[in-house]
Amino acid sequence: MKPTVHDIAKQAGVSLATVDRVLNARPGVRERTIAKVQAAVEQLGYIRDNHAANLARQRQYSFAIVLPEGPSQFADTLRDALNEAYGSPIADRMLLSLVTVPGNDPHAIVRALQGLDTARFDGVALMVPETPQVRDAVARLKDAGLAVVTLVSDLPNSRRDHFIGINSLAAGRTAGLLMGRFVRDPGDIVVVTNSMRSRDSLERRLGFDDVMAADFPALRVLPSVESHDDPQRMEAVIAEITRTRHALRGVYSMGPGNTALLRALRDSGRLRDLVVIAHELTPVTRAALAADEVAAVIAQNVGHLVRSALRVLRNLTDDLPIFEAQERVRIEIVLRENMS
Repeated sequence: MKPTVHDIAKQAGVSLATVDRVLNARPGVRERTIAKVQAAVEQLGYIRDNHAANLARQRQYSFAIVLPEGPSQFADTLRDALNEAYGSPIADRMLLSLVTVPGNDPHAIVRALQGLDTARFDGVALMVPETPQVRDAVARLKDAGLAVVTLVSDLPNSRRDHFIGINSLAAGRTAGLLMGRFVRDPGDIVVVTNSMRSRDSLERRLGFDDVMAADFPALRVLPSVESHDDPQRMEAVIAEITRTRHALRGVYSMGPGNTALLRALRDSGRLRDLVVIAHELTPVTRAALAADEVAAVIAQNVGHLVRSALRVLRNLTDDLPIFEAQERVRIEIVLRENMS
């Protein structure tokens, strides 16, 4: 049988009330008594049931979820998954606050993070690009005692506690392998994204380039095209590339902005001749897959992302271990034939 608080009280020679005060770090207990209780805990191998303890205290967790605003279907799918998770048992006794920030305005992001009431929250999940100012804002949250996790795009040089998302370097390598296998003739490949300031885009590009250079040298990868949340810019640049690059064979879309990208490719009349690899399964990429306009989509389960974020934030708040195998988000390759 597992040891209980009654066993601890008997072993330490103290009352149940004293054990409760020590386990919950409440004041009014002498140092010598605290040491006796802690020694009993170690000797008995007592593992505390935080779920039961929190339920008994009617503990509520308060988490902020910071996502980019604007016309991003992937961010919309994340919000939908968040709403779905909010109504499920995993969010029991959780108060979730959605905070939206301009994805390409680091100053506005920092203002939003600095505006969080750290006394109100236990933790924060972030999907923002990495800048020195954002790293400083994360440090402030950590100094205030909050748990901090990153979603989709990591902030590895910050003091964040945990990253939740696919390995972007591996995702880029996967895209490179697919592109090299699908394209039949030598020529040019264009890479597009919203911003190379996003860690996921940077790592995806590195992985993509590694595979293309090593395994498919007959395909020349062009410099990255950045839309900066401007659909008209994306359409204009793609129109120019498709008009002037007669040897264009493929398009690798590393981030959001697929609506404008696909519209420009359709207008060019060359979409059916190109291999298009995109990220994230959204209504736009799903429809393009069904229409055979996109060859493959590299995806991650957004429901898993959100549920993992809530589990990890709760465990960090309770100072419990994170089950890495459960929280690992896997790369999914979606084709027209296996799309559900």
